[in-house]
Amino acid sequence: MRLHLSAKFRQVLGHAKDQASIGRAIVQNYNEKSFFDIEVAVVRATSHDDCPVGDKTMHEILFLVSNTPGAVPFLAEQISRRLAKTRDYLVAGKTLLLIHRLLRSSSRCIEQQLHIAHTSGHLQIGCCWFMMSQDHPSFAFLQNYVAYLEERVGWIINQAGKLEPVMSGGTKCSRYKEKSMDLVFHILPKCQEFIAKVLKCSPVDVWPMDNLVQAATGSILKESFHVYMTYSDGIAALSNMLFDLSRPARDLACGMLRKASQQIEDLRVMYEKCRGFTGMKSLDYPSVQAITMDHIVALEQCSSYNTCAGSVLKRTGGERGFSVSTNLRDSVTCNEKIASTSLFLLPVETKISMVWVVFDNEESDKPTESI
Repeated sequence: MRLHLSAKFRQVLGHAKDQASIGRAIVQNYNEKSFFDIEVAVVRATSHDDCPVGDKTMHEILFLVSNTPGAVPFLAEQISRRLAKTRDYLVAGKTLLLIHRLLRSSSRCIEQQLHIAHTSGHLQIGCCWFMMSQDHPSFAFLQNYVAYLEERVGWIINQAGKLEPVMSGGTKCSRYKEKSMDLVFHILPKCQEFIAKVLKCSPVDVWPMDNLVQAATGSILKESFHVYMTYSDGIAALSNMLFDLSRPARDLACGMLRKASQQIEDLRVMYEKCRGFTGMKSLDYPSVQAITMDHIVALEQCSSYNTCAGSVLKRTGGERGFSVSTNLRDSVTCNEKIASTSLFLLPVETKISMVWVVFDNEESDKPTESI
């Protein structure tokens, strides 16, 4: 009974705080009425009740921001202020969900401007009171969710609807179309950072799972599916170009492949566990292809053989079609191929002998012919 009254009291108090925030927005006397509407919409979307961020309020915010010049920096500041001032778990969680839904909105312009607002400091995601709190398992999830959003704001949804990272200088990376070495070494670390943040947001430690955690986890999983496909393409491209790399770059590539082996296994376990949660069974989970340490060892062995052979593979690789295999048994085949290609590397000299040879079936009195 006391717990029920306490929850009711917090709900009434939270509603009063929301009305006070709306009242402060009225007396601000903004030059643009749309700014007032945006602030009120943010308060309503992140209210103290247990209801998720409504689609109607979300569409209202997108409409106001799309039709008001300079609205995105103002929206980012309002969200940051709401996140910094609140001491309520629901308000903080719903504010993070609002940021995530804005990043996932269909408007690429708003998404790009939010990225700029985060870079310029208008959007501050990490200024939350719960970042240093360990009172509840859900707080730990919110902390990991903040870290995920800090990483997610550095990614953009391209025209094909896929996530791709925004590199330094605003350059966006294509999805391994050219299989450039520089491209692979830039985008694979970004994928690994993204997957690492996804793994920390695993909801298996949060039980029972409330609506807020379930909604956040569903969005995280959907985005991880896209990044995993890019991740897989990058690993395949890196494996194919492994023998074209210099020794320092090859060592770095093998380290990245080792990390990818562990991450993909953890991601597979996370997907299997999330399939058992209500509301996540119908998601379009990808087929995760495991990379065992045997595969990595085989690549490293072939790499070491390639280093010992030196220019052998460079001269014979293109003509003989030398290929990289990720099978442990093929490490022996790799060794055999290198040995076979090195058999005829030295130039063969042919000397003509001038020695007279006598055959038994010929008469001894006849002179023999020289060879």
